Amino acid sequence: MKIFIIGATGMAGQALTEKAIAAGHEVVANARHAEKLAALQTTLPNISVLAKDAFALTAADFADVDVILDAFATAPDQAYLHVDLAAKLVAILRNTDTRIGFVLGAGSLWTGAGADKHLAYDDILADPETIAWRAIPENQLDELEFLRRVKNVNWFGVSPGLMFVPGAEATNALLGQDELLFNAAGESVTTPGTMATAMLNEIAEPAHQQARFTVVNG
Repeated sequence: MKIFIIGATGMAGQALTEKAIAAGHEVVANARHAEKLAALQTTLPNISVLAKDAFALTAADFADVDVILDAFATAPDQAYLHVDLAAKLVAILRNTDTRIGFVLGAGSLWTGAGADKHLAYDDILADPETIAWRAIPENQLDELEFLRRVKNVNWFGVSPGLMFVPGAEATNALLGQDELLFNAAGESVTTPGTMATAMLNEIAEPAHQQARFTVVNG
């Protein structure tokens, strides 16, 4: 299978690239900076690289691709680009067979119970210490809401737990749908390898068509 990874030099994208190669897939690694892609290719010589801004990508770049994985990341002051890129990719891929997977945020997951059930983003919004970065989960929530209105694109999305941080891949990952997950230790943490494995498993055995699921380290 040929997989095109947007944002391949970022935390999520690099894990996806490494795991996809290990699984025997053909990979095109895309990022803006040629020097970062060259460094990645040094450690993963089997990949192809495309140094190109995500917003300059065209249908021709995806002509023989089976799956596109959007691991695009940006600074909080440009977080709206998550929505813009999703819209661009949807426009290119409408009524095609190409599948596209999105790395989403945890803010769109439900937490609490009964009358206290609410989006995790509401907790982020209520915490003044999140002001510097809350635009990212806010726009990733908007991105998911946009995707849920798209009917003629073969998409899926994956949300991490509350903490998406570097670390070892989980030996036992926990999967869910739209509820924020916690492991037995009360932690809601996802590491890049755990995210990458969940996305590649979804590619191998599709179970979420035009839907989002979530994964955390067990």
